Amino acid sequence: MTAILEVTDLNKSYKDSSFSLEDVSLTIPYGSIVGFIGENGAGKSTTMGSILGTLRVDTGSIQMFERDVNHKNKAEKEDIGVVFDDLKLPKRLTVKKLNRVLSHVYKNWSEETFFHYVDFFQLPKDKAVGHFSRGMSMKLSVAVALSHQAKLLILDEATAGLDPTGRAELLEVLQAFVKDQDRGILMSSHITSDIEKIADQLVFIKGGKIRLSVSKQVLLNEYVVARLRNEEVQQLTKTHIIAKKADGEYVEVLLTNRSEVSEDQLIQNRTIDDISLLLMRGDI
Repeated sequence: MTAILEVTDLNKSYKDSSFSLEDVSLTIPYGSIVGFIGENGAGKSTTMGSILGTLRVDTGSIQMFERDVNHKNKAEKEDIGVVFDDLKLPKRLTVKKLNRVLSHVYKNWSEETFFHYVDFFQLPKDKAVGHFSRGMSMKLSVAVALSHQAKLLILDEATAGLDPTGRAELLEVLQAFVKDQDRGILMSSHITSDIEKIADQLVFIKGGKIRLSVSKQVLLNEYVVARLRNEEVQQLTKTHIIAKKADGEYVEVLLTNRSEVSEDQLIQNRTIDDISLLLMRGDI
C-alpha cells in the first residue's frame, strides 16, 4: 500500500437531518497534499470528523498508516496532527504555559520544534492565548500540530483568518512537512488559491458525495472548460463531460478531452476556483 490514509465507501447519516455522506472514498498517498474542496455543508467536516473518530460512521472502512484505524489507540492519535477552524485552546494559558501542559499530553512532544514554529510565526510567548487574534490562534494550532511528530495532518480551514503573508508562511511550512515522502496532509480551505499552490491531488465534494477526484496537474493541463451552445453540447461524447452549467443561451462544460472542442470555444486561464464553481453549481 502506498497511502498514508485510505477511506473507502464511507457512509454517515443523521437522525434529524436529510444530509448524509454517501460512499465517500479518498486516498492520501505518502508525501502528498490532498486538497479537499466543497461549499459549506458539502460534507468536508463530517468526513474529517469520521476519519478522526469524533463521529461514528454507519458503514465504510478507514485505513491509516497501512492498517485499520483504531481510535482508541493512543499511539495512533500521536501520529495525527489536527487543525480545525474552531479548535479551542485554553484561553488563560500563555504559549510558555501551553508548552508545559502539552509536554504531558503528548509522549512525542518536542519543545524545540514547538518554539521553532512559535518564533517562525512570530507569536508572543507571554500573552494569554485568549487575547490572540483569529490568525494568531490558527498559527498556534498549526505549531501544536507540528510539534508531536505527527505523520498525518488533518487541516480544516487552517488558512482562515490569515493575511496573505501569514498564508504564504503556512503554505511554506506545509510543503516542507511532506518533503521527506513519509507524511501526508488532507487540507480543506475556502481559499482555493491556497490549495492550488500546494496540493498534489484534489477531491471535490458536493451534497455528501465525491464529485471528482483527480491529480491537480491532470485537472489543469488536460481537462478544459468550454463555453458552448446547447446544440454543441449535444454533440459531445457524454463520457467526457464532468459537469455543465447553463449560462444564458450558452452552457459552460468541464471536459476531460480537449479535442472535443475548438480553441475559440475554450475558456482560457481558468483556475481551480472556476472549476470548483462549475462543479458545485452545475449538473454533474
